[in-house]
Amino acid sequence: MILFPAIDLKDGQCVRLCQGRFEEKTVYGDDPAAMAARWAGEGAEWLHLVDLDASLGDSSANRRAIEKIRARVPRLKLQLGGGIRSLPAAGRWFDLGLERLIMGTVVCEDPLLAASIAQKYPGRVAAALDAVGQEVRVRGWKEAGGGRLFEVAAGLRALGAAMLIYTDVERDGTGQGPNVENTRRAARVSGLPTVCSGGVASLKDLEAIKPLAADGAVGAISGKALYAGTLDFAAGRALLAS
Repeated sequence: MILFPAIDLKDGQCVRLCQGRFEEKTVYGDDPAAMAARWAGEGAEWLHLVDLDASLGDSSANRRAIEKIRARVPRLKLQLGGGIRSLPAAGRWFDLGLERLIMGTVVCEDPLLAASIAQKYPGRVAAALDAVGQEVRVRGWKEAGGGRLFEVAAGLRALGAAMLIYTDVERDGTGQGPNVENTRRAARVSGLPTVCSGGVASLKDLEAIKPLAADGAVGAISGKALYAGTLDFAAGRALLAS
């Protein structure tokens, strides 16, 4: 299993939100490329990027920052989510050299478009289901109406998604621990390699996630806990990899 360090981008800065609330933003650095190099230096295989501005419709605010990350850490695999709602948008990111893109809103609102993107880039497109309870949120977690979590998860393989990233919105950025049961059920229902996100804050949390490998889980994403120091990346990486 893989531990994905997260860099959330807002106005070119590294930030973290609490439960997706933009008004509760904490800035952790003005140089995302240097932060990416830090995680690469600590042995990260993948970096999880979220373009917060793009999720709300501004597709240009963080482009330069992501270009700098790609140039600074060419060997680090990058996955990006946020505002990917068209085939041209996906193509521009893949042309930059990203390994994986993550679709959220488009999966719920335009599954035919999501399927066309996944078909054009087989094995390189993940689906993100960000939920409050069992209600999937869309458009930067701001809006309800994305459908019921497990019902949407059950259709992801048919869309061509190669991976599921499940986030419990109410736990994200809170340090309350991951939603293990929903992660397990989402992995089973979808039949896809599944990554757990939201509330992952300690080695104890990773120990709770690790047995989910039997259900199809392949890793966890952590952001705030890594920056705050409640989770040591090297120790967490080693725990999941063992």
